Amino acid sequence: MVKNFILEYAKLIVNHPENVAVLQTEISDDLDEIIITAHKNDVGLLIGKDGKMINAIKTIVTGCKAKNSKSYKINIQAHE
Repeated sequence: MVKNFILEYAKLIVNHPENVAVLQTEISDDLDEIIITAHKNDVGLLIGKDGKMINAIKTIVTGCKAKNSKSYKINIQAHE
């Protein structure tokens, strides 16, 4: 659920939606790491001015913790 939401949301923000991918890895029973991979020119759009866009994404995902008591660590990576 969280992975699909982030994927669709990120595609709406970037200029190259075909290059967006999301990988979710379980680190422990209560923590997952989510890596958003995007075109190198789109990383700034995902982060936003002063980190506001990525912080908004993190805030929404934190709301999912109430449903399944799992925390999420979100990172962004660039690729060519």
